[in-house]
Amino acid sequence: MPHGWDDVWETEFAPYAEQGLVAGRVVRVDRAMCDLFTADGPVRADTSLVTPHDPMRVVCTGDWAAVDPGGDPRLVRTLLPRRTAFVRSTSSKRSEGQVLAANVDHAVICVSLAAELDLGRLERFLSLAWESGAIPLVVLTKADTLDDSTHLLADAEAAAPGVRVLVVSAATGAGIDTLTDVLTGGTAVLLGQSGAGKSTLTNALLGREVQEVQTIRDADGKGRHTTTTRDLLALPGGGVLIDTPGLRGVGLWDAQAGLGQVFAEIEQLAADCRFQDCSHQAEPGCAVLAALADGTLQHRRLDSYRKLLRENAWIASRTDQRLRADLRREWKQRSAAGREMYQRKRGGGGGHRRTV
Repeated sequence: MPHGWDDVWETEFAPYAEQGLVAGRVVRVDRAMCDLFTADGPVRADTSLVTPHDPMRVVCTGDWAAVDPGGDPRLVRTLLPRRTAFVRSTSSKRSEGQVLAANVDHAVICVSLAAELDLGRLERFLSLAWESGAIPLVVLTKADTLDDSTHLLADAEAAAPGVRVLVVSAATGAGIDTLTDVLTGGTAVLLGQSGAGKSTLTNALLGREVQEVQTIRDADGKGRHTTTTRDLLALPGGGVLIDTPGLRGVGLWDAQAGLGQVFAEIEQLAADCRFQDCSHQAEPGCAVLAALADGTLQHRRLDSYRKLLRENAWIASRTDQRLRADLRREWKQRSAAGREMYQRKRGGGGGHRRTV
């Protein structure tokens, strides 16, 4: 089976195959329905049996599912455990996570060279990409809009230590072959703001017009949302690509480890500070401040690191509060149910006392 199926998935699916269920990969989700690709071709299935209250566990593009072999519509019976998941925090007041893509090998962060390079936003995307378990890849698109992108490439590489950065142009084809070679055989998700050129890049990688492309607004140079759903598309040379709608914002979600990857040089410096709880503000023997003083570390990098750490800590605290509230609510419901059952056993009715 194509679309990312391998021997490991085969082994994990074996118990469901014994039950007569069929394996399918989620291509698109549409409310309580989803489209899947199976060994017998595309099918449409109902996801109502696997729609929990936890938004982190709802069906997502890229998931592998066990589906009924027949019926109209078919039913998704269960999801296989995810290997990786790209998650961001939602704008919800409940501070919930939202899974944008599941079981991806490469998280491709698209950044347009036709707009001002926002390194802080790139570091934010990279933190989530590392946290997802996938391999991050930065693609600087629309290289044809610049005569020389050398300095922007250097800036992006400095903000993405340990990450490969490619410069491409879908218009001229520059860099497309190299990107194709990297993505062939695996599952990749394209991420970025509106106007980053994801849909144009998707068409270039697929070799055909699959995604609609819109022009950049002249008024502010920003893109328009062209892709409205997360779609899983088969690449000609093997592997699959998930194109996502443009993201206006990407809030961090439990990205402590990802931040450590993106700002590895700062964490390495911090390990040499005199005090273990050094805040890198004014403490004596601070290796981070020493690196700032001698120019080894940029002020912008440290400011970005501090900002993202604060945001991640705030999200974590909000999440803990929500979980505690959910537990309290569940406890109250169970207590109420227990009292009701106790009253019924007493013959009930709610504790009518006998008058003597």
